[in-house]
Amino acid sequence: MEQFELIAKTFQGLEEVLAQELTELGANDIQIGKRMVSFTGDKEMMYRANFCLRTAVRILKPIKHFRAANADDVYTAVRAIDWKQYLDLNTTFSVDTVVYSTEFRHSKFVAYKVKDAIVDYFRETTGERPNIRITNPDIKLNIHIAEDDCTLSLNSSGESLHLRGYRVASVEAPINEVLAAGLIKLSGWQCDTDFIDPFCGSGTILVEAALMARNIYPGVFRKAFGFEKWKDFDRELLDRIYNDDSAEREFTHKIYGYDINQHAVDATNANAKSAGVADCVTVERREFKQFVQPAEKALIITNPPYGERITTPDMAGLYRSIGERLKHQFEGGEAWIISYKQELFDEIGLKPSFKIPLYNGSLDCEFRKYQLFNGRLEDFRAAGGEVKTDEERHRMAEKKRFKMNRGEFNGRFANRQDGDDESPEYALLRDKHREFERIQARKNRESFKAEREHRRFDGGRRDFDGNRREERGERRKFDGERRQFSGGRRDFDGSRREERGERRNFDGERRQFGGGRRDFDGNRREERGERRSYDRKPFDRKPKKY
Repeated sequence: MEQFELIAKTFQGLEEVLAQELTELGANDIQIGKRMVSFTGDKEMMYRANFCLRTAVRILKPIKHFRAANADDVYTAVRAIDWKQYLDLNTTFSVDTVVYSTEFRHSKFVAYKVKDAIVDYFRETTGERPNIRITNPDIKLNIHIAEDDCTLSLNSSGESLHLRGYRVASVEAPINEVLAAGLIKLSGWQCDTDFIDPFCGSGTILVEAALMARNIYPGVFRKAFGFEKWKDFDRELLDRIYNDDSAEREFTHKIYGYDINQHAVDATNANAKSAGVADCVTVERREFKQFVQPAEKALIITNPPYGERITTPDMAGLYRSIGERLKHQFEGGEAWIISYKQELFDEIGLKPSFKIPLYNGSLDCEFRKYQLFNGRLEDFRAAGGEVKTDEERHRMAEKKRFKMNRGEFNGRFANRQDGDDESPEYALLRDKHREFERIQARKNRESFKAEREHRRFDGGRRDFDGNRREERGERRKFDGERRQFSGGRRDFDGSRREERGERRNFDGERRQFGGGRRDFDGNRREERGERRSYDRKPFDRKPKKY
């Protein structure tokens, strides 16, 4: 197959683990960048990257690299592409923009210029314009601008890859699935011990750990990828990738989760069941003050409250209890904690052996490792204990590079107000596109309403004598006298009720609704509430049960 360039996007701090995943997948020419990893591969590699990668947010396929000093240069470069290779008049599309440039101050301005270039291409070649849709488009385009370097790409993933498809229940401020998988990868867990999350929330870290332990790929739960709507989509290739479960394996250890909130416990159980890993995930309602030494060797990875979106009356006391429990009830273990504020880490009262800077959303966090041991550090090392691995020492050397980028990330929108540096050209273009979007949305609503009415009435309403009305929506004329309803309504047997409002008595047996609902084929389900099996192909394989 033809080899081409691909880009895997991720969160800052997860680039190296994503590169390792791509290496294991067999990608070529892997190069690490800022919040991305570029590589080369064929169509199968692109499909597998979407299906298998745990720490990628989306997979992009660049279609053009160019330089642009201003918006007109962007328009000219995009207009020169042969868009018939990727779109047609019936294909809806949208444009996402990522801009780091002093020249291009408004990302939407760039998106408008790209849209205009594509629309003008089709107008000049066909005389008609394609459809632009912001929500659920057929094709998603992405343009990335770093100063004057521009890359226009097709988004092969569609929706973000963190939307695995197994989450059926949630709690307030759940951790992102990609970040959760990244934490597990960064810890170096080899799936050879028990795994514990004492602040499990909706169970994202637990489920990601279980999928990793079973080697179940995250794409198995997705209903669709962006590349499925491309012109060169290969259904047989995707079927083969989807139905290949030869890499799945048995997990002989256990995964434990605890939370003080019963709703969180229920959500975790529901998500673990949805992901097919409920047999290896055990969840209990328990506060961390009750944590005791595990019977088997275990690794802790947890995301406790930061005091931002989720808080407790005594946040400092919570973190003090974390340090006390780890020190006295997790001797010989290894714990990893991600949190936001330095003062909260200070309350733990333990010296971290390793720190990794990460972003949880917009929060500048750290992921810290605590190696727990009894006695002095010298005695621990003399007994063969290891505080830092060689890989962790290498990452520590990269720490300065990451910190250099923090200021740029945090200050990108600092003191920026809506309308700052708004050029008249941008304002005019913005208003034009907003007006078009309003008109298009109104047309879509009217078209949907007309289609719905057509389906409902089959082209028009009928009079009571069976004749179709001449005009849709015409009301029938009464030829005779109006029926008198004051005499009472009729029962089902035809006799008129004596008194208006009298309800009939049921002579026969009541229909039994408790026996279950009917499937679409008419057969009654065996148990009330049972859902019919999802019959979509090729995504009909379920993960192995051990």
